[in-house]
Amino acid sequence: MTTSDLAHGEPERWVLQFCHGYNGPFLDCARQYAVLFKGTSYKVCTVYLTGKPSAEVERGSASDEVIFLDYSSAQVRGLKLGAIRDLRRIATSRDFALCIAHRFKPIYVALLGSNLPVIGVHHAFGDYKRRSRQLFANFFRKRLALLGVSNAVRDDMRACLPDWPAERIETLYNRIDVEAVQAEQVSREVARDHLGLPQDAWIVGNVGRLHPDKDQATLIRGFALALPQLPAGSLLAIMGSGRLEAQLKALAAELGVSDSVRFLGQVPNGRRYFKAFDVFVLTSDHEPFGMVLLEAMACGTPVVATDCPGGTREILDDGRLDMLVPTGDDRAMADAILRTLDQPVQTNEMARKVEEFTLERAVDTYLELALGPQAIRRPAVHSPMAQPRAGANR
Repeated sequence: MTTSDLAHGEPERWVLQFCHGYNGPFLDCARQYAVLFKGTSYKVCTVYLTGKPSAEVERGSASDEVIFLDYSSAQVRGLKLGAIRDLRRIATSRDFALCIAHRFKPIYVALLGSNLPVIGVHHAFGDYKRRSRQLFANFFRKRLALLGVSNAVRDDMRACLPDWPAERIETLYNRIDVEAVQAEQVSREVARDHLGLPQDAWIVGNVGRLHPDKDQATLIRGFALALPQLPAGSLLAIMGSGRLEAQLKALAAELGVSDSVRFLGQVPNGRRYFKAFDVFVLTSDHEPFGMVLLEAMACGTPVVATDCPGGTREILDDGRLDMLVPTGDDRAMADAILRTLDQPVQTNEMARKVEEFTLERAVDTYLELALGPQAIRRPAVHSPMAQPRAGANR
């Protein structure tokens, strides 16, 4: 027991957060869950199964301690005995109350390497389709609870684990730190200059891997249909890289819109540049959550999205914000893009919806599931989305 513990009359307790890695959106996910415990009596130790030690990642994890196990992807295939031993050593080094494990491999290691209650967070569909994983989850069901990042992911897990009580498989949306997203934004002029886009063009933006799941082909076809009715010089700007780049460029050429479609490639910290877009469009054919959509909304950028399986319908208020179109429908996509020219930006409605996904809204739901209703006491926190930013309208 430390001097600080004695001064407060109670021992220091910890939460162990176990992540597969920190690539892509997962560093932000780790930070979000760590931030939930700020201002509580719990400290957070975040452990990354894969990935080299990084001072930048350590700072970005918002945790009291960060540990990098530095396994390669090849080393965590199979039984993962080394990782289980390492996790056991870490789990016995502190007075941990529970473990939050993101994705199946960390859940597997956490359950075999500790006796802690485990909250398993799932960010994708199909994690329990395999019979072996169903058997594993059923074996540990007394100390395993599951969270999906959207109701769609939750329902997918409930269908795979039909004997589980519904309250053991719940939804906790990925959260958005509105202040952080807004603080990162550069001005429209700076964003366009950085991306090499003209200052006076009307620009449709898209951010995502060039992959069949993201269905940029429908976006290009819809943009081509809308282009004759868009302002002169309008552009489609696609931020991202992937195996479909050549195919998508060929499609733009076939449709005669190559000069109006810009492939920007992978842009570091791409969310800083959302103000470059007059409208942001997401065309995925499935999307477990859709954080990029929420980030665009937090910046006050008008959005259009496909009504795909996953979180987009939940983010867009079941379509009440009039921003959803059927998946794979070129004509509907074109019509939706054109509507954004005439409709005023629904700043207040977007702000209200983003408010539901702020970090503070997650606290009560998550901590009650993890630690019980009496575990945490904290004051209410004001959200920056309660009042729209000056200049949010365009």
